[in-house]
Amino acid sequence: MLNIIFYLFIGITAIQFCYYIFVFGKFSFAKEQKITPKRIPISVIVCAKNEEDNVARFIPLLAEQDYPDYEIILINDASSDTTLDIFEEFEKQYAHVRIVNVENNEAFWGNKKFALTLGIKAAKKDYLLFTDADCYPLSKNWITNMSSQLTLRKTIVLGYGAYEKIAKSFLNKIIRFETILTAVQYFSWAKAGHPYMGVGRNLAYKKEEFFNMNGFIDHMKIRSGDDDLFINQAATGKNTAICYSPESFTLSKPKTTFKEWFQQKRRHTSTASFYKTFDKMQLGLFYSSQLLFLLLAILLFSFQFNWKFVLPIVLLRYTYAYISLGYAAKKLNEKDVMYWYPVIEFIMVFTQLNIFITNTFSKPMHWK
Repeated sequence: MLNIIFYLFIGITAIQFCYYIFVFGKFSFAKEQKITPKRIPISVIVCAKNEEDNVARFIPLLAEQDYPDYEIILINDASSDTTLDIFEEFEKQYAHVRIVNVENNEAFWGNKKFALTLGIKAAKKDYLLFTDADCYPLSKNWITNMSSQLTLRKTIVLGYGAYEKIAKSFLNKIIRFETILTAVQYFSWAKAGHPYMGVGRNLAYKKEEFFNMNGFIDHMKIRSGDDDLFINQAATGKNTAICYSPESFTLSKPKTTFKEWFQQKRRHTSTASFYKTFDKMQLGLFYSSQLLFLLLAILLFSFQFNWKFVLPIVLLRYTYAYISLGYAAKKLNEKDVMYWYPVIEFIMVFTQLNIFITNTFSKPMHWK
């Protein structure tokens, strides 16, 4: 039996090697991205529900972008706080800011996709750039960088949405590591010609793509997925580009308690169950191979079975994974999280297992 486990362990390690080197390496080892500015008209779209503090801080950073032709569509999704009042002040202050005020609709109660649909229809520009109300761009050249990847053929651009760093917070390192790993996955598969998701914190596409898919109609009843489910449906190897230049990044406020973050990850994971079959399979294979690698390694070490062979295999696996993710983390300005890589990965793998089990027995809550 231990011989069978040992050979299974070698096979699982080989699967991990293929992911980290041949798949993730497409992004990790890619050359630095060059930016050629364009003058494509852009509508920046922000949907907010009860985000008075965030929009007061971050909308000015959007309104003062160094870009020649853009508007900002601020969507107030039936907020009960002063979000709409703050939006109206910005509309008076900035000529290129427009408001879409969404009232509660019984048929689409609490559905962000309904509010986004109204905002997209109100946009006057042909290209749309999305971010969240709790996000802000890292530079005044955010629009310039994201729009630079749009062409006549590349009508979808996947960007990177980072999280703020919190000093002396190990949870923050876990959150940022998970964000890196997610970005490496969707960037790499996009470069491989098989894009499967993007994040609404930093995402661009031509309005035509939205109407070609009949908007969010195929998954309107699913509360989440205005970003990843739409991309899973609309993106192809021919129409999708990625943008990972440092000035294209956005930053968001991260969760500060494990419970809040766990609930957030439950929502994200539940949405992935609606991806295309191949995408669910490749994600499932990666995460299950991570889990099996750890479990089988622990089992073999506990019986001291062929430890002189098991130990080098374990060290080799961590070496190539560290190199692959390390190069990616450098591109994404997240090098510090890699110092804790083995520990964080161990926590992440079993957290993912916990999320899978929890979601199996109960549904997570979604948009506010």
